[in-house]
Amino acid sequence: MEVNQEKVLVTGASGYIALHCILELLKQGYNVKGSLRDLSREDEVRKAVGKEFENEKLEFCKLNLLDNEGWEDAASDCDYLLHIASPCCIEEPQNEKQLIEPALEGTLRALKASKKSNIKKIVLTSSMGAIAYGHNKSTVDHNDWTDISKDVGAYIKSKTIAEKAAWDFINNESNESFAMTTIHPGMVFGPLLSNDLDGMSIRLIRKMITGQFPALPDIYFTVVDVRDIARLHVESLKNKKSDHKRIIATSQKGISFLEISKMLREIGFKKSPKDLIPNKVINSLAIFNKDMKSTASMIKRGCYGADISETILLYSWEPIPFKKTLEDMTNSIKNMMV
Repeated sequence: MEVNQEKVLVTGASGYIALHCILELLKQGYNVKGSLRDLSREDEVRKAVGKEFENEKLEFCKLNLLDNEGWEDAASDCDYLLHIASPCCIEEPQNEKQLIEPALEGTLRALKASKKSNIKKIVLTSSMGAIAYGHNKSTVDHNDWTDISKDVGAYIKSKTIAEKAAWDFINNESNESFAMTTIHPGMVFGPLLSNDLDGMSIRLIRKMITGQFPALPDIYFTVVDVRDIARLHVESLKNKKSDHKRIIATSQKGISFLEISKMLREIGFKKSPKDLIPNKVINSLAIFNKDMKSTASMIKRGCYGADISETILLYSWEPIPFKKTLEDMTNSIKNMMV
């Protein structure tokens, strides 16, 4: 392990992506300060990243995306910040503000604390959701933005609004006090480090392999391994070529839920669904149901690809093959469910 005295603040430390980022940071010798809404989850995070790392390399603080308290103190002794914390859910909320307000306000609190504390660089976890929706481009790139005037759903809207606010903050700085990179994952899959089974993709795979879905909507996503996302976050801290860039971190081509299910059956999960829900059924339900309305919007978007040429160039990135991602993910889910 490298000797490194620099410290990184990681928000939302108990989350799926954040745990992998913390593990990668510790492997590379960084000191890490993880933020939690509830400090009682500290033991869960320590257990997830393993006991081989010294206690003094990993510390915790309490932060809430909707509360000013503690942000400046948390950032004051850190060199870098990975802002990963953001609300995420499959179901459409009763009020979209439930997702938009914490995403937006938390991002601005992270940026203001970074400016005050002379943070060298912030890496912000955005999403393909901020790039690929509300338009019909067949291949998207880092210049594209989701059109939130269209019916794209609350989560996609929250990620787009939060990222735009972040770039506005950076661009309005007269003296560029710190650099920023935004990372844009597609749908994130891969092994679990904790026994938290509530993540979006984790719930999806669990329901597929246990036969809880009789059929699937005809939706396409681009996909990525959580370990690749963690490496890109950590490498971005020192990669000057990534400064002030939006980094697309996902598969070059889209894949449908049904194709994912087919892969799961090939791995050995025979209960994974084989059938599609007819689009007309979802479209008819969308009139009455928010979730179905969001699903219908995804179906209408269809299959799209992503231009990842810049990511490959800047990071010499070689994504983990998706079948291995699913194998490692399902193995870890089985171990957690025992």
